[in-house]
Amino acid sequence: MTDVPAPTADADHPEVTVIDTREEYLVAVDALAHGFGPYAVDAERASGFRYSQRAYLIQVFRRGAGVFLFDPPAIGDFHELSDLMDGEEWILHAASQDLACLREVGLDPDEVFDTELGARLAGLPRVGLATVVEELLGIHLAKAHSAADWSTRPLPQGWLVYAALDVELLPDLRDRIAELLHEAGKDEIARQEFAAVLEKTTPVRQEPWRRLSGMHALRSPRQLAVARALWTARDALAQELDTAPGRLVPDLSLVAVARAQPTSKRDLAALKEFTGRASRRELDRWWAAVEAGMADPEPPSMRGTGDGVPVPRLWAEKNPEADRRLKRARAAITTRAEELSIPVENMLTPDTLRRVAWAPPAETTAETIGDALTAHGARPWQVQQLAGLIADAFVEARQADTGTPAEA
Repeated sequence: MTDVPAPTADADHPEVTVIDTREEYLVAVDALAHGFGPYAVDAERASGFRYSQRAYLIQVFRRGAGVFLFDPPAIGDFHELSDLMDGEEWILHAASQDLACLREVGLDPDEVFDTELGARLAGLPRVGLATVVEELLGIHLAKAHSAADWSTRPLPQGWLVYAALDVELLPDLRDRIAELLHEAGKDEIARQEFAAVLEKTTPVRQEPWRRLSGMHALRSPRQLAVARALWTARDALAQELDTAPGRLVPDLSLVAVARAQPTSKRDLAALKEFTGRASRRELDRWWAAVEAGMADPEPPSMRGTGDGVPVPRLWAEKNPEADRRLKRARAAITTRAEELSIPVENMLTPDTLRRVAWAPPAETTAETIGDALTAHGARPWQVQQLAGLIADAFVEARQADTGTPAEA
């Protein structure tokens, strides 16, 4: 049996243009109004190139209307499109990645069908757009421009075809995934998960500088103080220039400086690990940050500002009972995830399980565990599937600790 290559989606694709005037934009909105069915939506940012996460291209497709590529910086106000799409279903792939930049220009859906999340819930092993399109629709979708700098103007035609295809295939993909979910009896699970995507907010990190790559190499509060000062200086410059911070000076370079703690500007300039296009051009800025870090009267703690729940690798020593609860509950959830063909991380977030295992209700019942899960953001379907399992796991962990046999 010979494998037949899937047809390539961009073969002979019509030329695509970018809408960058108010007149063209209003014509497009009118055309979309005469289409039918849900709206397929996508946005392209310039992550890795720009500091901001704004959308530099927004694609909208609707059956009967066609595909339209909008230039947000040029158009500015999208209230007509927002009014048109209000109350309708939007189809997005990995919606959580695009909702923030869409909301920034006033495009905020009331209802979404997330094809990436839907594919996960349907039990597909790989859920990238190109993979799912090829598996379910039999069409090869090239992803050559996924990491492109979409702030580039003018945008090359190959990029525009790629961007158009990202939405043109979504309605057919949505329908196929909906069929799989229905066949598996997961309609309500998907409905709750899609609704949760709209309610999810981006957490504000208390100490974002601690996410510098290579931080494990720093062994003292003073080194951390220098790293923090350098990160803050780089972030301010990146925001001013609207450039991705790592394109100015890489994370590992900042950590190398913090580790070395140079004693002069000359020593800083001579540090071979200190690289990046702005490393020497902005040497005064970096040296000022080093001095500020070295003189900081309140260097940061090595432990950081935690939320009271240690990392699980420390549980066996700090709280053996919680460690047993976590391990037994995690095993039970993994088994149920396999039974439902849902990734274990979609059954329940690891953070939620850790919090409930670390500080469980005083009385361990399915009801009290369910209340605790709900308090931490679990959806009703998750509570229904897991509250009893987790309660049983916690009881078993306690019985194993005391040597009390479980009831038959």
